Amino acid sequence: MPATRLKQHAARINGALERMLNDRETVIPAPLWEAMRYSLMAGGKRVRPAMMLECHAACGGTSEITPAALSIECMHTYSLIHDDLPCMDDDDLRRGQPTCHRRFDEATAILAGDALQTLAFELLGEMAITPELAVDLTRRLAVAAGAQGMVGGQVLDMQAESGTVDSVLEVERIHLHKTGTLLRYCCEAGALLAGADATQVDACSRYGKAVGLLFQIADDILDATATTEALGKQAGQDAAQQKATYVSVLGPEAAGELADEMLEMAVAALEPLGKQGDPLRQLARYIRERDQ
Repeated sequence: MPATRLKQHAARINGALERMLNDRETVIPAPLWEAMRYSLMAGGKRVRPAMMLECHAACGGTSEITPAALSIECMHTYSLIHDDLPCMDDDDLRRGQPTCHRRFDEATAILAGDALQTLAFELLGEMAITPELAVDLTRRLAVAAGAQGMVGGQVLDMQAESGTVDSVLEVERIHLHKTGTLLRYCCEAGALLAGADATQVDACSRYGKAVGLLFQIADDILDATATTEALGKQAGQDAAQQKATYVSVLGPEAAGELADEMLEMAVAALEPLGKQGDPLRQLARYIRERDQ
């Protein structure tokens, strides 16, 4: 997926997020709404919604799935707000701007994250889909974002900050949960919303798992090599906090080689989708080559 296509997806998602937030402005307390909007509209490439939309298209989907795409961005943004808190990663910058707890205060940031998490499920519940599919997507998102997925991965990540992790398998376990489960959900949800068959859903799931690890490896490399200005957040935080990363365990060169392997796995997973999967192949290459 060329950067232009990703920007087109981002523009579509940003417009829909604005409308969704504006529709709720009068029913949410003003300080909370402002904090939610501040973090949700702070920028970002909207890679997760793009993955969902592209998997939906690759599986022949023609239905309107924007609410599901907004849902995943709400869930992702909640996780960023909470990750940045002083009790976790203690970050002052996110996407080139002060983090939510710095712009407002810690309590407001916690509640904004809580509100965005529950809004993710609200948006899924508003979709015009079968009850069976709605229940399936809700369960999958809860598992991906909760104790068995992203939240559990955050706990593993915090436990590993002592610098005691020296195995790439341990690092992979952390990030299969913290980053990978939500990215895989995006791909599976896109396929399911398209009415995909079991082979197509499996292809998208395997692609999402590989891209989830690829995304994290690329992120670890950038944290070690890019500038704060390029990243939009504080560079070198992983090393400063003694985090267990692919770079800390393997070194930048070997981490890059592993990223290439994950790219190959992602591309190979899409074989059942034929040429319909080309945009997803391009997206994986973009993730590997990104510089911010």
